[in-house]
Amino acid sequence: MAAEPMSAVAAALAIASTGFASAWAEKEIGSAGVGAMAENEKLFGKALILTVIPETIVIFGLVVAIMILL
Repeated sequence: MAAEPMSAVAAALAIASTGFASAWAEKEIGSAGVGAMAENEKLFGKALILTVIPETIVIFGLVVAIMILL
C-alpha cells in the first residue's frame, strides 16, 4: 500500500526534473542561437532545430513516469 504514493512521487520527480533540465537547456541554446543569428541571419533554421531538440528529454521523462505508474 505504501508503494503507490511513493510511485506517484517518483513519477512526478521524473517529469519535473526532465522539465527543468529541458528548460535550462533551451535557455542556453536559445541565447546562443540569438547571438549567432545577430551575426549571421542564415543560422535561423539551425538555431531553431537545436532549440527544439531538448524537448525530447521531457518525452523520455514522460515515458519513465508512465512506466513507473504501470
